[in-house]
Amino acid sequence: MKNLYLLIVAILSGAFAFAQQVPRPEYPRPQFVRSDWVNLNGTWTYVFDQGDSGLERGLTASKGFPGKITVPFCPESKLSGVGYTDFINAMWYHKNISIPIGWKDKKILLHFGGVDYRCDAYIDSQLVATHFGGTSAFTFDITSFVKAGSSHNLVLYIKDDTRSGIQPLGKQAYKYNSSGARYTRTTGIWQTVWMEAAAPLGLESCKIIPDLDQSRFTVMPAFFAFRGQRLRVTVKDGDRIAGQQTIPASNSAMAVIELENIKPWSPENPFLYDFILEVLDMNGEVIDKVTSYAGMRKVHIQDGWVYLNNQPRYLRFVLDQGFYPDGIWTAPTDEAMKHDIELSMQAGFNGARLHQKIFEERFHYWADKMGYLTWAEAADWGGDRTKQLTMKNITEEWIETVQQRINHPSIIGWTPLNELWITDETEYPRFNESIYNLTKALDQTRPIITAAGGEIYKADIWSVHDYSQDATTFAQKLQLKTGKFDFSQYHISKKARYEGQPIMVSEYGGIKWLSDQKYAGSWGYGKGPKSLDEFYSRLELLTGTILKSKHITGYCFTQLTDVEQEQNGIYTYDRRPKFDMKKVRKVFSATPSNR
Repeated sequence: MKNLYLLIVAILSGAFAFAQQVPRPEYPRPQFVRSDWVNLNGTWTYVFDQGDSGLERGLTASKGFPGKITVPFCPESKLSGVGYTDFINAMWYHKNISIPIGWKDKKILLHFGGVDYRCDAYIDSQLVATHFGGTSAFTFDITSFVKAGSSHNLVLYIKDDTRSGIQPLGKQAYKYNSSGARYTRTTGIWQTVWMEAAAPLGLESCKIIPDLDQSRFTVMPAFFAFRGQRLRVTVKDGDRIAGQQTIPASNSAMAVIELENIKPWSPENPFLYDFILEVLDMNGEVIDKVTSYAGMRKVHIQDGWVYLNNQPRYLRFVLDQGFYPDGIWTAPTDEAMKHDIELSMQAGFNGARLHQKIFEERFHYWADKMGYLTWAEAADWGGDRTKQLTMKNITEEWIETVQQRINHPSIIGWTPLNELWITDETEYPRFNESIYNLTKALDQTRPIITAAGGEIYKADIWSVHDYSQDATTFAQKLQLKTGKFDFSQYHISKKARYEGQPIMVSEYGGIKWLSDQKYAGSWGYGKGPKSLDEFYSRLELLTGTILKSKHITGYCFTQLTDVEQEQNGIYTYDRRPKFDMKKVRKVFSATPSNR
């Protein structure tokens, strides 16, 4: 008995030590959780391939490269242990992966949270699959390439040509140095890599649609294959079963779970229902189990407002670019993402425009838990958006993003494009309308801000960007003229027709205030204030101008934190307050005149 006790202690101690050593050890996909998984974060080997000759040199057969890198952090970051910030046109990764013996007869899946930009995966020299896109997650089925109880060589070939003009970059610098509103690049793996085992007849995905008005959830599952199995959906309110239904497995099957005494999800009470999704074989045995959650909430447009749960909601947003000093695009810890939301809420905001980056699933998880409203936005900047291939790359990645993030209640708007300037009155409206229609086909439950601050054409919310630093000028531009808003001051297609959509100032402020002499050559928008008193006055006057405009239904202040040389955040790059946060909160929590 004593020996057994010591063995258990040793196993538990080893598991705890492993969890402590593996960076970002948490399960990366909180809305589709399986218990049988292996985190592949940690030490990998790598080599840069600036001549892009690795295929000719047989690197696909590698059993290890000279350099060591800590995954999931990109090689440009400090946390990766590399810190190389010049252009990386191509690179290779290697990891020896061990397949648990218990995964025999299972479907074995290799998941990537994010790899920028092209990723070719090889196992024991065999090409498994290729993925294009720097910010969307993807999965490779490696069942036929591996054997349970064996180890295999996983090699990744990465291509990332940031100067090609055809791939989306978001805010990554396309020049050698960061400058203006462009920052340190991200190449290769930048989110968690993991493996999991699933039943061959198990769940592939599941879409959960809340219906507040009819007090029900509609569950739309997808399966790997069909052979008479069924799906049992259980919805729980704490320990209580709130609803349950069992349906046959098919491409057209939907479970409709009726609820009594519903608990709506809102910023004031972000209640989440737990879901248990169990695939049953023909004998009624559970062969696959996934846990999830969902919020019962409704978003729609009515009378020139964004409505949340059938009530108009004023949006007090902040621009969040999701950069970190030590991890670049990757948060150093799960807690760091939660902390960013806490900082925003402490400053008086009720949500954020997640700018030019698809944020990690776990950021959305914390937003769901904390009642933090967001617009999800593509990282569409960087390529020439007049080129057909660039449009294709943006669109394909956006489709994956919407499908992957669709169940998060905190996401209340989709923004596929940012500041897309018109090039003509034919192709631009065509691209604008096509990506609007595509997004609406994927999700009819959320408004679409098609090109935030860019050429307005077809959108559910009309948004403008205005970095006027003088409140009088700002007020003159925002005021109604003969009872109408003058969109001609901003960017609007000649073919656009305003039909009463909500109007939002989705970028303003950007007030420069240098708190770190390291960035003495930094910038913000306009001429920075000379004193803190002048800063507070400008902040209050600019925000007050919007709040007094009864036809404006929300704002987004630039920005949450400084990012490298752009010094216009209310917090420093390392998340320290730059100002008296009581004064800041008073400004951003003020009640608008139209509420």
